[in-house]
Amino acid sequence: QVQLVESGGGLVQPGGSLRLSCAASGGTASNYIMGWFRQAPGKEREFVASITWNGVRTYYADSVKCRFTISRDNSKNTVYLQMNSLKPEDTAIYYCAAAIRSGKITTSSLYDYWGQGTQVTVSS
Repeated sequence: QVQLVESGGGLVQPGGSLRLSCAASGGTASNYIMGWFRQAPGKEREFVASITWNGVRTYYADSVKCRFTISRDNSKNTVYLQMNSLKPEDTAIYYCAAAIRSGKITTSSLYDYWGQGTQVTVSS
C-alpha cells in the first residue's frame, strides 16, 4: 500500500508561482507513474500532468502546458509540480496520484493511489 502526502499549496497572486510536492511512502515510487490532478468547486477532477517512472517522459494538459513542470526524485520518493504564471482558473484542490502502469495515463480511474489533496488559490 502506497501513501501519498501533498504539500506546498497556498494563496498566491495571479502571475505568481508555487511548487507542490508529493511524498510517497509504503512503496517504491520508482515503480509507478506519478500524476497530478485538480478539482475546482463544482467541476470534475481533471488531469494536470504525469511523469513516467524514470522521468524521461512527461505529459501535460493543454491548459497548463508551458506554465507547469512535473518532475520526480526517486531517491527521495517525491514528485513535484512547479507552477508558474498562475491564473485564477488554476484555483483548485491539487491531488497527487500513483499508477502501476506504463505510458501516458490521463484518466483518474486508472490511478491506484491518491493523496488527500492540497488547496491552491490564485487571487489578488
